[in-house]
Amino acid sequence: MKVALLTDCYLPRLGGIEVQTHDLAAHLVARGHEVEVFTATPGSQGQRHGVIEDVDGIPVHRMAIRLPWELPVNPLAPPEVRRRLQTGGFDVAHVHMGVVSPFATDLAGVALGIGLPTAITWHCLMERSAPVFRALGHARRWAERGAAVSAVSSIAAEDLRAVVGRSSPISVLPNGIDVDHWRRPMAGQASGYAADTASAAASPARPVEVVAAMRFAARKRPLAVLRVAHRARQLAPADAAMRLTLFGDGPERRRLERFVERHDMGDWVSLPGRVDREELKERYWASDVYLTPARLEAFGIAALEARTSGLPVVARRDTGVGDFVVDGVNGLLGADDDQLARNLAHLVTDHELRLRLCTHNRSVAPTQSWTEVAALAEEEYRRAGAS
Repeated sequence: MKVALLTDCYLPRLGGIEVQTHDLAAHLVARGHEVEVFTATPGSQGQRHGVIEDVDGIPVHRMAIRLPWELPVNPLAPPEVRRRLQTGGFDVAHVHMGVVSPFATDLAGVALGIGLPTAITWHCLMERSAPVFRALGHARRWAERGAAVSAVSSIAAEDLRAVVGRSSPISVLPNGIDVDHWRRPMAGQASGYAADTASAAASPARPVEVVAAMRFAARKRPLAVLRVAHRARQLAPADAAMRLTLFGDGPERRRLERFVERHDMGDWVSLPGRVDREELKERYWASDVYLTPARLEAFGIAALEARTSGLPVVARRDTGVGDFVVDGVNGLLGADDDQLARNLAHLVTDHELRLRLCTHNRSVAPTQSWTEVAALAEEEYRRAGAS
């Protein structure tokens, strides 16, 4: 099968959709498919105007134009993309939608317009933008024209259902993860998804290491990480020591630094900046709890990486994290920031609970492995063809 992945954003930009589409392409190729990517993101050397760049063995059509801040927008792209899709021998198009995706929106219409079987996946919650999507009618019309519509989590699918309508089937096509990359091996072994109970949680004698990783953008709520941790430390007994490491960077950094200074948290809070996935994995393996207070989280790939690494996850229950974290089984879920703080304080003080949740996460692999997700993607492509 020859697959066209259509997305506003792609590498070298870094973000959820960018990394997920890159990894999906690689795993589809590994399963014997041919994949090409069409994006409005410039290439690693500034490639634009339809230049085809090889990225890890995948042809990437750089349909970008020169715009301020390298915005991934190109209203002039549809005619040329239409020509390439018609002459390229493609069997299916897979469109990846975010909150604002003008390029992907245009290309969904192009793919459906030429009769190409089309799968469309939403990577966002529509909560605030649902009235706009309903008014525009794109999603509903695409479903009516036979597109196989999906979202990355059950809560995102329910959001989408309110826009598309309940008569159109909506699948859940989750983000994927390389389980072997993120899991922590047993002591003395190179691999194996099993519990290393000797180091599965912090010893009561040392501080509990709490970790978080995100873009320092207001939508991700990095300031809430500090607020929740500050409140948890107030709730926990004075002798229950904890440390917090918040990885990431972005426009909110200065606000975070001011909060740390103002609340005298410098001796137990660290903001080391952004790190690559290898270093992040190592830090997860050396930590005890993962914290994410994000509200508009359609999936939560960073939380899944932490859960796969063996960490109990503290998160909100009204997000996509609920698809892979079960309250009391491999993490603790709360309805608001106050409950998150109480849950975090509980984990910091209850060594046996931490050990039990951590042991479960190291013993039981998540169902969102790339093997499973790539197979689900293939099913979406068959569904699009049948439509």
